Amino acid sequence: MNLNSFDLNLLRVFNALLKERSVTRAGERIGLSQPAVSSALNRLRHIFQDDLFIRSGSQMVPTPRASCLASPISAALESLEAAFLRYFELEPAKLQRSYTLLGADFFSMLFVPKLSTAITTVAPGVRLRLFDSSRGDVAHLLREGTIDIALEHLAVVPEDISSAYLFRSCFVVVANARNGAVRELGIESGQVLPLGALNEFSFAVYSLDGGDTGCAVEALRNIGLVHRVAIALPHFHSTALAAAEGDFIALVPCQFAEAIAARYDLSIYRMPMEMPAVEIRMYWHARADEDLQHAWLRERIIDTARTLAFDGCAERYLVPV
Repeated sequence: MNLNSFDLNLLRVFNALLKERSVTRAGERIGLSQPAVSSALNRLRHIFQDDLFIRSGSQMVPTPRASCLASPISAALESLEAAFLRYFELEPAKLQRSYTLLGADFFSMLFVPKLSTAITTVAPGVRLRLFDSSRGDVAHLLREGTIDIALEHLAVVPEDISSAYLFRSCFVVVANARNGAVRELGIESGQVLPLGALNEFSFAVYSLDGGDTGCAVEALRNIGLVHRVAIALPHFHSTALAAAEGDFIALVPCQFAEAIAARYDLSIYRMPMEMPAVEIRMYWHARADEDLQHAWLRERIIDTARTLAFDGCAERYLVPV
């Protein structure tokens, strides 16, 4: 291959197809029409003597050769972009970029809409997408460029993943106001559930793998109550609804509980022991450390977390009983 005659823009198309698995979405990502992306893909196929991407259902799936090319091409493009960006001042109003985040429905309901509003006022050309936490392993998704930032709590952080603190949270119990077992205890919303009563309740918890792991599951396991988990659901919203519509009591983050309690007629209770704080951070791949556009988004995320004052909510429930 003669690099002197090679159009490096074709690599942008390759990288966009790799991330989007769609000709249309790849074009939207880099500002090209669908015919232009299709034409570029045909040129790439001719150059590499390989189909590179094969349609499977609604997706364009990379061939083995494309998978081998993926990492070096992505790394090269990111390195070039970072090198250029070091010498230019960022102008948010002119920024045209799509960012992909990952997080639980906690963020889709309480965080990302406010983040988007804050961004749109100064950078109308920026688009945000949020993938659900069930999408896969955070480090892997960051390494391959499927996501730009993860909003999560990770117990183990690989060396090539950078992070920054956002806020603390802790679990509280929610139950519907008609829950007879809770009413018999004679306690008000905001008070502590009696220790001896916990074995009488069935818990609904958030878990992505059916109840084997997850922060809520670990919290119950630590106090010897994991056997009381009756239902495990993949979203905090559905976990809270299980309590709102049945006789379950649910473990949800305190900020989430306060946001939805009035809507679903839920009462919030504290556990009879101090629940451990969960530190929520944002994570990104270290190759983006000096990317000005990436750093700009990280600053907006931190600003949004401060505006929402989630730490203050956690403090109210982390006071020792």
